[in-house]
Amino acid sequence: MQNNVLSSLKEHENKLLTIWSQLLLENGSTDGLTEEEESKEFTSLLLDALSISNNYNQESEQFEKVHDLIIGISSSRAKRGFSPRENAQYLISFKEAASQILSELETDSAKLYDANLQLGAVIDNMTIMTFEAYMKGREDVISRQIDEISEISTPVIRVWDGVVALPIIGTLDSSRTQVVMENLLQQIVDTGSSIAILDISGVPAVDSLVAQHLIKTVSATRLMGAECIISGIRPEIAQTVVHLGIDLTGIITKASLASALQTAFDMLQLTVVKRK
Repeated sequence: MQNNVLSSLKEHENKLLTIWSQLLLENGSTDGLTEEEESKEFTSLLLDALSISNNYNQESEQFEKVHDLIIGISSSRAKRGFSPRENAQYLISFKEAASQILSELETDSAKLYDANLQLGAVIDNMTIMTFEAYMKGREDVISRQIDEISEISTPVIRVWDGVVALPIIGTLDSSRTQVVMENLLQQIVDTGSSIAILDISGVPAVDSLVAQHLIKTVSATRLMGAECIISGIRPEIAQTVVHLGIDLTGIITKASLASALQTAFDMLQLTVVKRK
Protein backbone atom coordinates (compact mmCIF):
# COMPACT_ATOMS: atom_id res chain seq x y z
CA MET A 1 0.00 0.00 0.00
CA GLN A 2 1.26 3.47 -0.84
CA ASN A 3 2.59 5.52 2.09
CA ASN A 4 0.49 8.71 2.35
CA VAL A 5 3.18 10.35 4.46
CA LEU A 6 5.62 10.39 1.53
CA SER A 7 2.89 11.58 -0.80
CA SER A 8 2.30 14.59 1.45
CA LEU A 9 5.85 15.85 0.79
CA LYS A 10 4.53 17.39 -2.43
CA GLU A 11 2.61 19.94 -0.37
CA HIS A 12 5.86 21.07 1.26
CA GLU A 13 8.01 21.21 -1.87
CA ASN A 14 9.25 24.79 -1.35
CA LYS A 15 10.22 24.13 2.26
CA LEU A 16 12.02 20.94 1.22
CA LEU A 17 13.99 22.86 -1.42
CA THR A 18 14.98 25.50 1.13
CA ILE A 19 16.27 22.97 3.67
CA TRP A 20 18.04 20.97 0.95
CA SER A 21 19.77 24.08 -0.41
CA GLN A 22 20.99 24.97 3.08
CA LEU A 23 22.39 21.48 3.61
CA LEU A 24 24.16 21.54 0.24
CA LEU A 25 25.65 24.92 1.09
CA GLU A 26 26.89 23.65 4.45
CA ASN A 27 28.44 20.57 2.82
CA GLY A 28 30.05 22.57 0.00
CA SER A 29 28.23 20.46 -2.57
CA THR A 30 26.67 23.27 -4.57
CA ASP A 31 27.82 25.68 -7.26
CA GLY A 32 25.01 28.20 -7.39
CA LEU A 33 22.38 28.98 -10.00
CA THR A 34 22.90 25.95 -12.27
CA GLU A 35 22.44 23.58 -9.35
CA GLU A 36 19.41 25.49 -8.05
CA GLU A 37 17.56 24.92 -11.31
CA GLU A 38 18.59 21.25 -11.43
CA SER A 39 17.44 20.75 -7.83
CA LYS A 40 14.05 22.32 -8.49
CA GLU A 41 13.44 20.07 -11.48
CA PHE A 42 14.60 16.96 -9.61
CA THR A 43 12.50 17.72 -6.52
CA SER A 44 9.35 18.37 -8.55
CA LEU A 45 9.75 15.22 -10.64
CA LEU A 46 10.60 12.96 -7.67
CA LEU A 47 7.75 14.22 -5.49
CA ASP A 48 5.35 13.72 -8.41
CA ALA A 49 6.60 10.13 -8.75
CA LEU A 50 6.19 9.53 -5.01
CA SER A 51 2.62 10.88 -5.21
CA ILE A 52 1.58 8.92 -8.32
CA SER A 53 3.57 5.67 -8.42
CA ASN A 54 1.92 2.66 -6.82
CA ASN A 55 4.09 1.16 -4.03
CA TYR A 56 6.99 3.27 -5.32
CA ASN A 57 7.74 0.85 -8.13
CA GLN A 58 11.08 2.13 -9.42
CA GLU A 59 10.47 0.41 -12.75
CA SER A 60 7.44 2.62 -13.37
CA GLU A 61 7.37 5.32 -16.04
CA GLN A 62 7.35 8.09 -13.40
CA PHE A 63 10.53 6.85 -11.74
CA GLU A 64 12.24 6.21 -15.10
CA LYS A 65 11.96 9.94 -15.77
CA VAL A 66 13.49 10.69 -12.37
CA HIS A 67 16.32 8.22 -13.02
CA ASP A 68 17.08 9.74 -16.43
CA LEU A 69 17.17 13.18 -14.83
CA ILE A 70 19.47 12.23 -11.93
CA ILE A 71 21.87 10.48 -14.33
CA GLY A 72 21.97 13.67 -16.42
CA ILE A 73 22.52 15.80 -13.30
CA SER A 74 25.29 13.46 -12.12
CA SER A 75 27.06 13.66 -15.50
CA SER A 76 26.68 17.45 -15.53
CA ARG A 77 28.08 17.77 -12.00
CA ALA A 78 31.01 15.50 -12.91
CA LYS A 79 31.87 17.76 -15.84
CA ARG A 80 31.68 20.77 -13.51
CA GLY A 81 34.31 19.19 -11.26
CA PHE A 82 32.29 17.46 -8.53
CA SER A 83 33.72 14.22 -7.12
CA PRO A 84 31.77 10.93 -6.76
CA ARG A 85 31.51 11.63 -3.02
CA GLU A 86 30.01 15.08 -3.66
CA ASN A 87 27.59 13.55 -6.16
CA ALA A 88 26.44 11.09 -3.51
CA GLN A 89 26.23 13.87 -0.93
CA TYR A 90 23.84 15.69 -3.26
CA LEU A 91 21.22 12.95 -2.82
CA ILE A 92 22.06 12.19 0.81
CA SER A 93 21.34 15.83 1.64
CA PHE A 94 17.98 15.54 -0.12
CA LYS A 95 17.11 12.49 1.98
CA GLU A 96 18.13 14.33 5.14
CA ALA A 97 15.98 17.34 4.24
CA ALA A 98 12.99 15.13 3.41
CA SER A 99 13.42 13.23 6.70
CA GLN A 100 13.30 16.50 8.66
CA ILE A 101 9.97 17.39 7.08
CA LEU A 102 8.60 13.88 7.57
CA SER A 103 9.42 14.12 11.30
CA GLU A 104 7.29 17.27 11.48
CA LEU A 105 4.39 15.74 9.54
CA GLU A 106 4.09 12.35 11.23
CA THR A 107 3.92 11.65 14.96
CA ASP A 108 3.29 7.92 14.62
CA SER A 109 6.76 6.37 14.97
CA ALA A 110 5.83 3.24 13.02
CA LYS A 111 4.51 5.20 10.05
CA LEU A 112 7.49 7.56 10.20
CA TYR A 113 9.91 4.63 10.23
CA ASP A 114 8.15 3.05 7.25
CA ALA A 115 8.19 6.35 5.32
CA ASN A 116 11.92 6.86 5.93
CA LEU A 117 12.57 3.26 4.93
CA GLN A 118 10.73 3.72 1.62
CA LEU A 119 12.45 7.04 0.97
CA GLY A 120 15.85 5.54 1.78
CA ALA A 121 15.32 2.70 -0.70
CA VAL A 122 14.43 5.16 -3.48
CA ILE A 123 17.33 7.55 -2.79
CA ASP A 124 19.93 4.80 -2.22
CA ASN A 125 19.06 3.24 -5.57
CA MET A 126 19.54 6.59 -7.30
CA THR A 127 22.83 7.14 -5.43
CA ILE A 128 24.15 3.92 -6.96
CA MET A 129 23.03 5.22 -10.35
CA THR A 130 25.05 8.42 -9.87
CA PHE A 131 28.21 6.37 -9.20
CA GLU A 132 27.57 4.26 -12.31
CA ALA A 133 26.91 7.37 -14.42
CA TYR A 134 30.05 9.04 -13.06
CA MET A 135 32.24 6.01 -13.80
CA LYS A 136 30.81 5.64 -17.30
CA GLY A 137 31.43 9.32 -17.96
CA ARG A 138 35.02 9.03 -16.74
CA GLU A 139 35.58 5.92 -18.86
CA ASP A 140 34.30 7.77 -21.94
CA VAL A 141 36.64 10.69 -21.23
CA ILE A 142 39.63 8.38 -20.68
CA SER A 143 38.84 6.41 -23.85
CA ARG A 144 38.62 9.62 -25.87
CA GLN A 145 41.87 10.91 -24.36
CA ILE A 146 43.63 7.63 -25.19
CA ASP A 147 42.51 7.94 -28.82
CA GLU A 148 43.64 11.56 -28.97
CA ILE A 149 47.01 10.78 -27.38
CA SER A 150 47.46 7.87 -29.77
CA GLU A 151 46.85 10.18 -32.73
CA ILE A 152 49.23 12.82 -31.36
CA SER A 153 51.94 10.31 -30.46
CA THR A 154 52.13 8.86 -33.99
CA PRO A 155 52.86 11.88 -36.20
CA VAL A 156 54.06 11.17 -39.75
CA ILE A 157 56.58 13.82 -40.81
CA ARG A 158 57.60 14.60 -44.38
CA VAL A 159 61.35 15.07 -43.95
CA TRP A 160 62.21 15.29 -47.66
CA ASP A 161 60.58 15.06 -51.02
CA GLY A 162 59.70 11.35 -51.29
CA VAL A 163 60.72 10.56 -47.68
CA VAL A 164 58.44 10.39 -44.63
CA ALA A 165 59.40 9.54 -41.06
CA LEU A 166 57.33 8.25 -38.15
CA PRO A 167 58.95 8.53 -34.71
CA ILE A 168 57.38 6.00 -32.32
CA ILE A 169 57.44 6.87 -28.63
CA GLY A 170 56.23 4.47 -25.95
CA THR A 171 54.97 0.90 -26.06
CA LEU A 172 53.80 -0.49 -29.37
CA ASP A 173 50.73 -2.70 -28.90
CA SER A 174 48.19 -4.12 -31.37
CA SER A 175 45.77 -1.18 -31.29
CA ARG A 176 48.54 1.37 -31.60
CA THR A 177 50.16 -0.58 -34.45
CA GLN A 178 46.88 -0.25 -36.34
CA VAL A 179 46.94 3.54 -35.88
CA VAL A 180 50.61 3.65 -36.92
CA MET A 181 49.90 1.68 -40.09
CA GLU A 182 46.86 3.73 -41.02
CA ASN A 183 48.64 7.06 -40.52
CA LEU A 184 51.79 5.94 -42.32
CA LEU A 185 50.03 4.41 -45.32
CA GLN A 186 47.73 7.42 -45.68
CA GLN A 187 50.70 9.79 -45.61
CA ILE A 188 52.51 7.69 -48.22
CA VAL A 189 49.47 8.03 -50.49
CA ASP A 190 49.05 11.76 -49.79
CA THR A 191 52.72 12.66 -50.39
CA GLY A 192 53.58 10.05 -53.01
CA SER A 193 56.63 9.08 -50.92
CA SER A 194 58.68 6.03 -51.83
CA ILE A 195 60.62 5.70 -48.55
CA ALA A 196 59.32 5.54 -45.00
CA ILE A 197 61.48 5.66 -41.89
CA LEU A 198 60.22 4.11 -38.64
CA ASP A 199 62.25 5.50 -35.76
CA ILE A 200 61.98 3.41 -32.59
CA SER A 201 64.45 5.42 -30.47
CA GLY A 202 61.60 6.22 -28.07
CA VAL A 203 60.43 2.62 -27.68
CA PRO A 204 61.61 1.49 -24.21
CA ALA A 205 61.93 -2.22 -25.08
CA VAL A 206 61.48 -4.51 -28.03
CA ASP A 207 60.08 -7.99 -27.47
CA SER A 208 58.80 -10.58 -29.94
CA LEU A 209 55.35 -8.97 -30.03
CA VAL A 210 56.70 -5.49 -30.77
CA ALA A 211 58.96 -6.96 -33.44
CA GLN A 212 55.99 -8.68 -35.09
CA HIS A 213 54.11 -5.39 -35.11
CA LEU A 214 57.09 -3.69 -36.80
CA ILE A 215 57.34 -6.45 -39.41
CA LYS A 216 53.63 -6.10 -40.19
CA THR A 217 54.05 -2.35 -40.63
CA VAL A 218 57.01 -2.86 -42.96
CA SER A 219 55.04 -5.42 -45.00
CA ALA A 220 52.06 -3.06 -45.32
CA THR A 221 54.37 -0.25 -46.42
CA ARG A 222 55.93 -2.44 -49.11
CA LEU A 223 52.50 -3.39 -50.41
CA MET A 224 51.99 0.34 -51.03
CA GLY A 225 55.13 0.36 -53.19
CA ALA A 226 57.37 2.09 -50.64
CA GLU A 227 60.54 0.90 -48.93
CA CYS A 228 60.75 0.98 -45.13
CA ILE A 229 63.80 1.69 -42.96
CA ILE A 230 63.81 1.04 -39.20
CA SER A 231 66.07 3.40 -37.25
CA GLY A 232 66.91 3.77 -33.57
CA ILE A 233 68.28 0.25 -33.13
CA ARG A 234 70.16 0.62 -29.83
CA PRO A 235 72.72 -2.01 -28.68
CA GLU A 236 70.33 -3.48 -26.09
CA ILE A 237 67.57 -3.74 -28.69
CA ALA A 238 69.95 -5.48 -31.11
CA GLN A 239 70.91 -7.98 -28.40
CA THR A 240 67.25 -8.64 -27.54
CA VAL A 241 66.35 -9.21 -31.19
CA VAL A 242 69.21 -11.72 -31.61
CA HIS A 243 68.41 -13.43 -28.30
CA LEU A 244 64.76 -13.87 -29.25
CA GLY A 245 65.70 -15.20 -32.67
CA ILE A 246 63.62 -12.58 -34.47
CA ASP A 247 64.30 -12.59 -38.21
CA LEU A 248 64.63 -9.05 -39.60
CA THR A 249 66.34 -10.25 -42.76
CA GLY A 250 65.41 -8.10 -45.70
CA ILE A 251 64.52 -5.09 -43.52
CA ILE A 252 66.91 -2.14 -43.57
CA THR A 253 67.85 -1.19 -40.00
CA LYS A 254 69.97 1.73 -38.81
CA ALA A 255 71.27 2.91 -35.47
CA SER A 256 70.10 6.51 -35.81
CA LEU A 257 67.58 8.62 -37.69
CA ALA A 258 70.43 10.55 -39.34
CA SER A 259 71.90 7.33 -40.67
CA ALA A 260 68.49 6.22 -41.93
CA LEU A 261 68.00 9.56 -43.70
CA GLN A 262 71.40 9.24 -45.34
CA THR A 263 70.44 5.76 -46.57
CA ALA A 264 67.20 7.18 -47.95
CA PHE A 265 69.19 9.83 -49.87
CA ASP A 266 71.41 7.12 -51.31
CA MET A 267 68.36 5.14 -52.41
CA LEU A 268 66.96 8.25 -54.10
CA GLN A 269 70.40 8.97 -55.61
CA LEU A 270 70.60 12.30 -53.80
CA THR A 271 73.70 13.95 -52.37
CA VAL A 272 73.64 16.60 -49.70
CA VAL A 273 76.78 18.77 -49.59
CA LYS A 274 77.81 21.79 -47.58
CA ARG A 275 77.65 25.07 -49.44
CA LYS A 276 81.05 26.76 -49.77
